[in-house]
Amino acid sequence: MRFDRAKLIPQLLYAPNQLTLLRMVFLPFIVINLIDGKYGWALGLFVLAGLSDGLDGLLARTLHQQTRLGQYLDPVADKLLMSTMFLVLSVLHQVPWKFTVVVFSRDISILGASAVLYATTNLRDFSPSVFGKANTTAQVAAVFFVLLDLVHRARWIEWARQSALWATFALTIISAVHYVLLVGQRLRRSTAP
Repeated sequence: MRFDRAKLIPQLLYAPNQLTLLRMVFLPFIVINLIDGKYGWALGLFVLAGLSDGLDGLLARTLHQQTRLGQYLDPVADKLLMSTMFLVLSVLHQVPWKFTVVVFSRDISILGASAVLYATTNLRDFSPSVFGKANTTAQVAAVFFVLLDLVHRARWIEWARQSALWATFALTIISAVHYVLLVGQRLRRSTAP
């Protein structure tokens, strides 16, 4: 199923989709502030991006503006934000590379497999599983506590930072395996006579 151009433009103007696009706009400014060592600004913008993520879903449901565009745009914005944050924080030696490699491997695998399945099958349900949502929550917490640790050093923040990073590591692997099983199940259902 392809996007109809006549329907796409109005969907871009819906408030939830505008918030998703705004989240993408925040990203370069977060990265610039990180590179410049302005960790407080980077943290503030990251929190705003996170709030916009929660608000766009709430608005979509409340205003009945759930769109096909939003279903694709929102996870792409999330993956772009989180993958970029892990990459930049690893380059800045704030997150060990093993965490970033695991996060990137999962996301690239899921995006690649979804694109192939979308193009070659009738499968259109790529919604995240409960483990995928838990993984995203762990990633957000990890980035938040890494940034908070750069702004304010405290033992509890360091503990929360390490816990969130290891939770991300474990949930990334668990959610990847679960997603493969879930997509296999959905694929069998979509091709069943």
